[in-house]
Amino acid sequence: MGAPVKTTREMLLEHLKQSGGNWVSGAWLSRELGVSRAAVNKHVRHLQKVGYPIATSTRKGYLLGGPFDLVLPEEIRDGLRTRIFGAGEIVYLDATDSTNLRAKDLAAGGASEGTIVIAEMQTAGRGRKGRGWFSPPRQGIYVSLILRPTMTPSEAPGITLMTGVAAAEALLSLTDLDVRIRWPNDLMVGGRKIAGILTEISTEMDRIDHVVVGLGVNVNNRHEDLHPQIRESATSVLIETGQVLARAGLIRAILEHFETSYAIFSQKGFEPFRQRWKELSGIIGRCIVVEMIGRTLAGEVLDIDPEGLLILRDDEGCRHRIVSGDVSDRSDASRPGRRARRRS
Repeated sequence: MGAPVKTTREMLLEHLKQSGGNWVSGAWLSRELGVSRAAVNKHVRHLQKVGYPIATSTRKGYLLGGPFDLVLPEEIRDGLRTRIFGAGEIVYLDATDSTNLRAKDLAAGGASEGTIVIAEMQTAGRGRKGRGWFSPPRQGIYVSLILRPTMTPSEAPGITLMTGVAAAEALLSLTDLDVRIRWPNDLMVGGRKIAGILTEISTEMDRIDHVVVGLGVNVNNRHEDLHPQIRESATSVLIETGQVLARAGLIRAILEHFETSYAIFSQKGFEPFRQRWKELSGIIGRCIVVEMIGRTLAGEVLDIDPEGLLILRDDEGCRHRIVSGDVSDRSDASRPGRRARRRS
């Protein structure tokens, strides 16, 4: 898929951005874009309506102010280096119940791989096991990607782990945060959650029809903005760095890292990411408790296998391959010959 053809509105916005904070006359824009001055004014009014701080003057023309932090398709595509994700359809919603739900509807209707759904806020954001994801307006990233991989359903769990590596690398490329992965689907900083991944798979017989990968990232939330129930367990880029991060820039980084990783994963599975995942997780050798549906296991993590399953050795020495569950550290001081391990 090649680069999408820019619309008149996108070209107008590009001219305003390239003006260096100077006024741009309506007559000049009309000539450059090949449209009437009335059409230029109509496009400007639309850009103002969706959030761009554009000043207007009958004598001077138009001036794009700043800074602004928008996640509109125009902002995401500006400088994006991908061929699939973001190069095709980007569905932008000012508010929705859940980007994953909307992406699933689109996928069921035949939307192509690479389609993206992004929202400024979610009223019913979701995490694993039906849990909610706090999604206040214009603070975080709430995005879902549609995939149509040619693989068996048994290979699909690795998509979540691969996405975790890609998202962590994106955050590391733009910040100095010590980002860690918590198996299977969370990104952590200082023991507090900064991002979560929700992967949902639709299958037909022994093949995958589509996969929706949802990603929520706490970006510019202040501590007091977080819901009281998660203030001790969650964090954000702003809380950790003291600096506002442009969300569109982080989305671009995530899409670029994801597209590169997904191409490798589609050919070779999770194995090429396994070592980097282990480095970012720090879970190997730790003593943990895994809570699963109707069952709880405790023991030492020996490894993660090529399919992305945790290998756990329990107190009786039995090994278990764990597909999913909620992981927490286990106080191990009571076991003879072992020290309690520190949370990474």
